[in-house]
Amino acid sequence: MARITKPLSPTEVKQAKPKDKLYKLFDGSGLVLKVKPNGKKSWVFIYNKPFIKKRSEISLGNYPDLSLTDARKLKQNAIELLAKDIDPKDHRLANVNEEKRKLINTLQQVAANWYEVKKIEISADHANDIWRSLEIHVLPKLGAYPISNITAPLVIEELKPIAAKGTLETVKRLSQRLNEIMTYAVNTGLIHANPLTGIKAAFKKPEKQNMPTLTPDQLPELMTAISYASIKIVTRCLIEWQLHTMVRPSEAAGAKWSEIDLDNKLWIIPAERMKKKREHTIPLSDQAVEILERLRPMSGHREYLFPADRDPRKHTNEQTANAALKRMGFHKKLVAHGMRALASTTLNEQGFDGDVIEAALAHVDKNEVRRAYNRAEYLERRRVMMTWWSEHIEQAKTGELSNSKKIFKVVA
Repeated sequence: MARITKPLSPTEVKQAKPKDKLYKLFDGSGLVLKVKPNGKKSWVFIYNKPFIKKRSEISLGNYPDLSLTDARKLKQNAIELLAKDIDPKDHRLANVNEEKRKLINTLQQVAANWYEVKKIEISADHANDIWRSLEIHVLPKLGAYPISNITAPLVIEELKPIAAKGTLETVKRLSQRLNEIMTYAVNTGLIHANPLTGIKAAFKKPEKQNMPTLTPDQLPELMTAISYASIKIVTRCLIEWQLHTMVRPSEAAGAKWSEIDLDNKLWIIPAERMKKKREHTIPLSDQAVEILERLRPMSGHREYLFPADRDPRKHTNEQTANAALKRMGFHKKLVAHGMRALASTTLNEQGFDGDVIEAALAHVDKNEVRRAYNRAEYLERRRVMMTWWSEHIEQAKTGELSNSKKIFKVVA
């Protein structure tokens, strides 16, 4: 006949006195109160492990923090797990580890891990812009949340004040970046699904705005303004360098003397400085080389072509050209990046091969075979085109441009 254990009463538990050695009081169904010589009382549940039936026990808590009634509830929870062949101790450990994982894998930490991967694919300036936007708009309030607790309503509520200011483009970019972070979390096994896939639908779409630029017949106006502008020589050279080489503002501002091959009249920008992470080679016209000669006395002994004013060991800010153009009267008319569009429009109007122009602008062709061909075969055709473009810029300095179209047919 099975032994029947008399359940403990609250009074028995409360009045249990310490002895020289640890002893146990049994409540039945595996619930035990341990009383230690120092007077400390603790509840444990003794059970047989699933499948192997090995004797084991799990601590439930200390008395009086855990009452007899609450200890019985925890015991019952453990019995229910055992009925499903789940070891209560393993179950608790799994829950503890899950909570620790949540505390470690916050949005801040996961975003940082994602960023380390992301920045390899993009330029340093673009990477800095991405992280700064997250630091300003997202991480201060949401960074401490476990990634598994990030929800669409939570993020939407955080982005609403930004949308209310009318900066919908910022909302769009933040939505895209947060989606990339959550997709990274899915792919690394931190969450099962991305809860932010549809958040962009909660906001108005930003109106598409073209980059402010000039029309081809306004090039003389720009060249006159540059000639008479009260700006530093290095800044003037920066604007002209970007105009002649058709590069992005960040690529021009960060140009290094080590990237210049004067013997072959080439500027080779390494992949890590390019937007698409592909090395870009630019044929230098005589006018571009002349800009280098003007710069040599000022920065030839330094790392960068265009050193910063405050710290010449660093390069000038990519916004330097924009600030100068604004002071020259081109606010909302032209930005530094818009000079690329000006060059592209002019060259297309003059009949140059569109693929050659795209190659000069470092726009990556999605066709792998054609991209390889472009890189190998277009350099000399680009050299001819860049020479024409620089001569066209020189002509614009006189205030006059030829009215004839199709000056150059497609360069063979």
